Amino acid sequence: MMKEQIKKWMQTHRQEAVDFLAQVVQAPSVQGREAVAQKLVADKLDALGLEVDVWEPAGEELVKHPYFCSPRTSFEGSPNVVGIWKGEGGGKSLILNGHIDVVPAGDFEQWDDDPFSGKVENGKMYGRGVTDMKGGNVAMLFAVECLKELGVRLKGDIIFQSVVEEESGGSGTLSTVLRGYKADAALIPEPTQMKIFPKQQGSMWFKIKVKGRSAHGGTRYEGVSAIEKAMIVVDAIRKLEKERNDKITDPLYKSIPIPIPINVGTIQGGEWPSSVPDLVELQGRMGVAPEEEMEDAKQAMAEALAALDDEWLAQHPPQLEWFGAQWVPGMIDSDHELMNHLIHSYRTILGQDPVIEASPWGTDGGLLTKVGETPSIVFGPGVTSMAHYPNEYIELDRMIECAEIMAHTIMHWCGVANEKALSAKS
Repeated sequence: MMKEQIKKWMQTHRQEAVDFLAQVVQAPSVQGREAVAQKLVADKLDALGLEVDVWEPAGEELVKHPYFCSPRTSFEGSPNVVGIWKGEGGGKSLILNGHIDVVPAGDFEQWDDDPFSGKVENGKMYGRGVTDMKGGNVAMLFAVECLKELGVRLKGDIIFQSVVEEESGGSGTLSTVLRGYKADAALIPEPTQMKIFPKQQGSMWFKIKVKGRSAHGGTRYEGVSAIEKAMIVVDAIRKLEKERNDKITDPLYKSIPIPIPINVGTIQGGEWPSSVPDLVELQGRMGVAPEEEMEDAKQAMAEALAALDDEWLAQHPPQLEWFGAQWVPGMIDSDHELMNHLIHSYRTILGQDPVIEASPWGTDGGLLTKVGETPSIVFGPGVTSMAHYPNEYIELDRMIECAEIMAHTIMHWCGVANEKALSAKS
């Protein structure tokens, strides 16, 4: 049976997957330095016989797109890589999308080893990006390689995507959509710890400027403290957060205390200890529900600020600005056919039901779903609590299990053109 053949192949070639993952982790693909890691991926796809497309995102269509979001407009040295396994017809197509970019390692002193060591110890590999999300990417590659080497011929196309810029808002994936890459559905192996996420919240960054009136600290009663007024704004944001989350009754959020948080991440204000501060700027992140339009979330924030019960703030309204990163929300129907195939494959391989939840953070799935018209599911082997942390790691057994589940899901979704021949062979 194919189940036994796939399992045997995975175990026989396990060390090859681990070694390749180490190579990719040892190529530090922080923003602007993704090319070395992407060449490893492109060479691997070429060796597997896929049609390989490599390009650097560029052009007015990209940077002027309403969903474009990036701290840069030039992606020189930051290529996207796509590999296409053409099916024989009559099946459904599938995008396998993963990002190669990683966040900076941070303070090296907080790491036990070099952040890009790829060190293996006690069944875990360590390194920046290994869980978010190079381990998931290798699981996808390993699944494709397994099926190719076992002689599987698919009916539908596989479009493997290794993209840049997810950590800054998704310009790499947006570029793949604008280049024409769409499919009937997509899998994204973000670090879900083997949970299945059919829904992904979106998020946006905001600035709020709160004005006061300066005065000497010795007669502070003659001024208006922007810090104190900013506290009123923060209280209003907390109230808005509660109101928005109280409306969410989706059971997929039952284990998530705050499904769509509003986080105030920075506060800056004041210039002198003996002066009443006349300006404070808050910066933060607003969560957007999977079914919600981003403009509606923006309107909710604007209305909350306009309704502040404070005479000074009524006369000097806080200035709201949306800036920087944004992640588009997305969702797939819980009874979508790809969901059913993924759940069935999970049960087949692991002998238990998967945990199905809504994602607590944004992914490129929203862009694939809303812009690329490609319904997306997030499912991967990485450790959720290790993403962006010192001593980031992945459990290698989970990576292999994920690859096995993906191999079965690919066959069920895309269809197998030579199923009879494979059955006779097994």
